[in-house]
Amino acid sequence: MIHTYKHKEPFELEAGGVLPEVEIVYHTWGQLNEKKDNVIWICHALTANSDVEDWWPGMIGERHFITPEKYFIVCANILSSCYGSTSPMSINPETGKKYYRDFPLVTMRDLAKQHDILREYLGIDKIFLMLGGSIGGMQTMEYGIMFPDRAENLLLSATSSTQTAWACAFDESQRMAIKADPTFYDDVDDGGIEGMKVARSIALLSYRNSHIYNDTQPNDIEKIEEQRSCSYQRYQGEKLAKRFDAYSYYAITRLADSHNVGRGRGSVEEALKKIKARTLCIGVSTDILYPPEEQRLLAKHIPNATYDELGSPYGHDGFLIEVQKINAVLEKHLEA
Repeated sequence: MIHTYKHKEPFELEAGGVLPEVEIVYHTWGQLNEKKDNVIWICHALTANSDVEDWWPGMIGERHFITPEKYFIVCANILSSCYGSTSPMSINPETGKKYYRDFPLVTMRDLAKQHDILREYLGIDKIFLMLGGSIGGMQTMEYGIMFPDRAENLLLSATSSTQTAWACAFDESQRMAIKADPTFYDDVDDGGIEGMKVARSIALLSYRNSHIYNDTQPNDIEKIEEQRSCSYQRYQGEKLAKRFDAYSYYAITRLADSHNVGRGRGSVEEALKKIKARTLCIGVSTDILYPPEEQRLLAKHIPNATYDELGSPYGHDGFLIEVQKINAVLEKHLEA
């Protein structure tokens, strides 16, 4: 079920800006029990939304480990995204106009604060399990550091302690593509959309790898040009353009690049030591965006953490595709 919470107090941002008020769109499944100890909180990935069944099929449901029959499941759409929570497409109450390019920088720590504001509004004292992959894992990690007594268990998959130089380079290339589209500066709803299509094409290369492309989009030996992978890249750009806008896409890549748990905390190692929750770190064997060594580092420095690795040909997207494997590892971990 979809809901909207309007937080009418000023939301101060880590980077120094202030949102006069924020809206948080979120989905829930199941019911909070009397003890209020059956909460599972899912943090979504970059261009996903609060409807987990839509973008992570098989992760929750009546026949799965995370079932609404047993758990109260919450997923909130993040600030900067375009699925209802406050974003560049929202009306700035101070100007009466949409933010567009004037939307302030939101960081991963701001998202952790956003989740805790919603938790408090929902009357939840303790989260049994908080989980996410990619930037969903970053949100989960920051939450475990900032609010170490709130969550009992964490699942961090296909993620890292910092947005590495490699990942930042992909994001900057995407932003360059958007800024190369002159309509981005028009501040209209479809501004920069052609640039965003190129940006998505760039991103997709980091989500997969050469082996899976060569297997699923093989070249036709008789063709001189316009191979299958060319139309596939265009298709993915067009597909995103039907559900996303360039201003929000630009904002969430900046948000991703803000991630560094060590900032202001002495070091990455010192920051990770603050996590009290029992933590499962999962890597994907062929992930080139956040390689398995990133998750091994997390497991090494989080006090009560273990590491597991998914063998998958799908690269970074393996955490979205190999749902049965993740469920099996998670169930085994929680029952240990």
